[in-house]
Amino acid sequence: MTAVKKHISSEAVSNYFRSLAFSLYTMRRPLDGFWDLVHEKRGSMAAAHTIVILSILVQTVYVTQSNFWWIDIPMEAFSSVYLVLNMVLPLLLFSLANWCLTTLFDGKGRISDIYMAYAYAMVPQTLIRIAIVPMTFILTADEVMIPIMLFQIGEVWFVILILCAMKQIHDYTFGKALLTTLVSLVAIGVMVFIFLMFFAVVSDGIAYFYSLGQELMFRIRRG
Repeated sequence: MTAVKKHISSEAVSNYFRSLAFSLYTMRRPLDGFWDLVHEKRGSMAAAHTIVILSILVQTVYVTQSNFWWIDIPMEAFSSVYLVLNMVLPLLLFSLANWCLTTLFDGKGRISDIYMAYAYAMVPQTLIRIAIVPMTFILTADEVMIPIMLFQIGEVWFVILILCAMKQIHDYTFGKALLTTLVSLVAIGVMVFIFLMFFAVVSDGIAYFYSLGQELMFRIRRG
């Protein structure tokens, strides 16, 4: 029994590292990679979670450790909570918005597939930002075009991977994948707007009842 458990454990670890390494294949051959990621089960949620965590750590290093001429943020203004939310919220909101939308347009992907594909698409951005950090100490401010170009390549690469992922996951054409991705971004904007409106209404309500309670307490003390 112990030998069987060890074998299962070692196989699970091996599968985890294979699914993690598969992210390098998806960034090089996205159409084949994202099809295999979902339909051939070559990706895993564990690897996706790992990529997200590593991306957050790299972004933290990128923001806090890059040379001042590239990113100059006073440490007293740095918020790790804001950084994590800035990385995680777009991932969660896009997964939810795209899944809700594509279920209406014959999309075949599950919300976990969208989450996993988004996470795998973050790999080029993460690797490029790792490279940029030491470059900001080697290069001078006059050579700023090199990291700028690399940064832009990472952003464009990410967008291309997202489009390829949506095409393969939902079995869409490129046109339909582009359309549903754009509408998903609009849906994210609507969700954020509704949340902010709800938060504002709740905040106003709490402030009103707090003021009312203060007024009642004041009158009771005077009476």
